[in-house]
Amino acid sequence: MQNNFPNEGMSVIVKTITRFTVWLIFLYGLYIVIHGHLSPGGGFAGGVIVALSYVHLTLAYGKNFVLDRINKFAMNSLEAIAAILIVLTGIVGLWLVGRFLANFLGIGTLYTLLSAGYIPILNIFICVKVGMGLYLVFYYLASFKPQEG
Repeated sequence: MQNNFPNEGMSVIVKTITRFTVWLIFLYGLYIVIHGHLSPGGGFAGGVIVALSYVHLTLAYGKNFVLDRINKFAMNSLEAIAAILIVLTGIVGLWLVGRFLANFLGIGTLYTLLSAGYIPILNIFICVKVGMGLYLVFYYLASFKPQEG
């Protein structure tokens, strides 16, 4: 990651450490999402951690570094698509089982990664919705310019 805005952000030490830690934070968020049905966590907690990895980049490198590399339209679209997929998952449960958000995939072996039916899928959709939404809130607050007068 080369910073085209050398005067923005924090020191070289923080930027160097960020190159390594941002991926660890992101992967930890994904781990929380995928294992959310086996341990405390899930889509919301993992989505917050994923959003914080983007916030970490913004704080270390400056807002222009991140804002020039992340497409705001794509993030808005991902958030909207995730919301639609959450509702569609509920409708599929309603259609196949007769209840909104009912488990339509069955259950697997207890205490294994694939033991929760559709819950991991729903956790992924919730992670995308929460992660993109939370970062977009930060994005809009970081790019806000108060008007004079």
